[in-house]
Amino acid sequence: MARSGSRAGLLGRQNECKALDDLLAGARAGHSGVLVLRGEAGIGKTELLRHLLDGATGCRTIRAAGVQSEMELSYAGLHQLCAPLLTGLDQLPEPQRDALGTAFGLRVGAAPDRFLVGLATLSLIAEAGEDQPLVCLVDDAQWLDKASALTLEFVARRLLAEAVVLVFAVREPSAGNALGSLPELPVTGLTKRDSRTLLDSIVTGPLDERVRDRIVSESRGNPLALLELPRGLTTAEMVGGFESPDAWPLSSQIEQGFLRRVQSLPAETQRLLFTAAAEPLGDVTLLRRAAGRLGIDVDAAVSHDGAADLITLGTRVGFRHPLVRSAAYRAAGPSERREAHKALADVTDAQLDPDRRAWHLADAASGPDETVAAELERSAGRAQARGGIAAAAAFLQRASELTRDPARRSQRALEAAQAKFQAGAFEPAAALLATVKAGPPDELRWARIDAMHAGIAFAQGRGKEAPPLLLAAARRLEQFDVALARETYLEAVSAAIFAGQPTRGPGYREVGEAARGAPPPQLPRATDKLLDALAVRLTDGYAASVPMIERVLTAFCDEEIPVQESLRWLLLAGVIAADLWDLERWHMVAARHVTITREAGALSELPLALDSSAVVHVFAGELATAASVIEEATTVSAAIGSNQPPFGALALAAVRGREREARTLIDATISESEERGQGLGATVAHCHHAVLCNGLARYEEAATAAREAARHQQEFGAPRWGLVELVEAAVRSGSPELATDALEQLAETTRASGTDWALGVEARSRALLSKADAAEQLYREAIERLARTRVRVELARARLLYGEWLSRQNRRVDARAELEVAHEMFSRIGAAAFAERARGELHATGAKVRSRTITTPTALTSQEAQIARLAGEGLTNPEIGAQLFISRHTVEWHLRKVFSKLGISSRKEIGTMRLKGDVASA
Repeated sequence: MARSGSRAGLLGRQNECKALDDLLAGARAGHSGVLVLRGEAGIGKTELLRHLLDGATGCRTIRAAGVQSEMELSYAGLHQLCAPLLTGLDQLPEPQRDALGTAFGLRVGAAPDRFLVGLATLSLIAEAGEDQPLVCLVDDAQWLDKASALTLEFVARRLLAEAVVLVFAVREPSAGNALGSLPELPVTGLTKRDSRTLLDSIVTGPLDERVRDRIVSESRGNPLALLELPRGLTTAEMVGGFESPDAWPLSSQIEQGFLRRVQSLPAETQRLLFTAAAEPLGDVTLLRRAAGRLGIDVDAAVSHDGAADLITLGTRVGFRHPLVRSAAYRAAGPSERREAHKALADVTDAQLDPDRRAWHLADAASGPDETVAAELERSAGRAQARGGIAAAAAFLQRASELTRDPARRSQRALEAAQAKFQAGAFEPAAALLATVKAGPPDELRWARIDAMHAGIAFAQGRGKEAPPLLLAAARRLEQFDVALARETYLEAVSAAIFAGQPTRGPGYREVGEAARGAPPPQLPRATDKLLDALAVRLTDGYAASVPMIERVLTAFCDEEIPVQESLRWLLLAGVIAADLWDLERWHMVAARHVTITREAGALSELPLALDSSAVVHVFAGELATAASVIEEATTVSAAIGSNQPPFGALALAAVRGREREARTLIDATISESEERGQGLGATVAHCHHAVLCNGLARYEEAATAAREAARHQQEFGAPRWGLVELVEAAVRSGSPELATDALEQLAETTRASGTDWALGVEARSRALLSKADAAEQLYREAIERLARTRVRVELARARLLYGEWLSRQNRRVDARAELEVAHEMFSRIGAAAFAERARGELHATGAKVRSRTITTPTALTSQEAQIARLAGEGLTNPEIGAQLFISRHTVEWHLRKVFSKLGISSRKEIGTMRLKGDVASA
């Protein structure tokens, strides 16, 4: 692109240059800036990056560029960008240091969680920008490997108070939605006036006006097209305009122009160009060695006049434009490409870079080659150890393609499909399974195919299809691996529980009977006890399973269970604790789940663990704590791109009585749960809908929602809670028969459970249907039992109902005492709708009660309150940053605002203040 004559700008790019200059100014002032430049090939994105680089005086700069042939090598782009910063790796917290070091192959260890890699990269970049502003440039970001792209998008979303600029250039159209969550600046074509100016600057001879107009029109303001299209015209064509219009897309026309220029070069120069195009690192020494293998004189080849404008050999190999690289590679025939890759493989160090060598060998193969396939398989193992699941899948798929033996080919294809599935590429995984099925019959392989089809079905929202597939897999596995077969049966049971009452396929009883038929384990583990207990629950019913469920919960609460088993099954243990009406052990299981996910760095599991913990806090009446936990879950979910059902937020909104928020969450949860085939989620939403409406005293609507929640009593947890809501709503809406039926169903499980929570809500529900002395005795029993539990919301509701009953008995003094306690409890908890209901009843007794409003003088935002709470608990800034996925600089920035708002000067003072984390979002 031609310069406009001003150092500050490019021709026709004043607005774009200003946007980039503003980012630099912000970084110099200590604020982060992120931008994605999007535009077609040749539109000028790279020149805008150069403009930013030119203006970055006094800043540290790091650069990377995506390379199409490296898209399967996990973290290759990230390593390229961060390589200059790795001297700061040892200053990172140990989990982050190990994760990033392992991802880059600098350390040997367990495969790192990709979100820990993201947090480590955030810390590394933030620390690098502490002494001087840091400018990070990534060109051709559409060709970044998936792991690098996700990590850099994670980092970009978390930057705030760091002196860092992060700018990407993405060629459009691009596959998927690369970096789609980040601020964008579309780079469009030049105006016709600027296009003519640029065209005239490079055409030295006469140019027919009609030809000029056609070039300007066809280029659509694309600067590279304006510079390149005239090169393909003869003098006669430029003067007379007699050539035929090219119907190819503009990028293809430009590439075709480069292709013609490559093909016009001497044969030796062409061979050098397509060898360079096949070598993604731009390593000049490596290229010279490969060229020597091919008998190419590098200096003579690049000395040709036509080559100098296409390729340069400086400290790195540089093509004028990525389209030159692709044109050069296209210019080679299949045999020439294989020859180039073979030469590159021969000169690539097998010890230092075995994976890239294996990839070159694969591209050099002309047919099946077991030696190369084995190399690729080893590369897959190394990639998986670094956390590069997508890269492992690519290596394994290529290995299967090069395998001659049908059984071995099928096995490698199966392993590739498994890796694709783990990487979230569900459709490609399913396609690879077709290759697996084409192999010779093998029962173990077919079992794994069934299990993978089940996993794909569940991940794609077809949850009800998963149980029969998992059962089929488990049956096949019995003859090979009893432990794995039992784990698969447990997966089938779990899938059935979350899918809810099926409309087709095996029901709970069928799944339970199959699980009861599983071969016994040699050494029973906690998960074996869990399988046996759930199998009894699904076949013989709730009461028969209670003793076994209690033993399972004791194991999950008290015994040492391997980390991987805990990560897989603690969520299900929480479900059965809730089903047993045992909030204390539900709390223990949920807390253990959160702790283990944090310590293991299993961040993909953390939102689920936090959500379960939040629901426990809601039942306990700890709404401020629940709000803080939900905020953290939301933060983590946004950071990792998770989209789980918001059960914690839904429970919180319902108990608070925030109607608009709750109804939005209810509708969304029901819709999404039904789409995903997860009926239990819809049942939970109906239950919280009933809670909301009972709090708002809309009893007919509450009864309708509660009937939906209680419809499938075979499901876990929520249907029984729905019965409690149904008894209250039916009594209040004048349907005692409906309430009586619901109470009879409720008693079947509460008495089998025997916990104070269960018997307390049963006594409260029975009191609603009783008269005189019996009712009073039951209310007192309910209050006494619930007072012994953590279930403070249910206790407050028992006092409210007792007070309402006393009022209707004209015992106003007694009623006022109970209602004042209920009102105080609801107000302190933050259950506004129930508090208002209690206030109305108090008013009816003649008491004067002001509507209590929860206020705060601090006006902290939700994140400020969250950071203040963690600081008050004694966490350091790096620890807070690690927990909330922000840098320590951002933590410091937020804490300064907290200190200002609270009128304090140190974090020690935070601990003496009562912060309400739920107020800011009120």
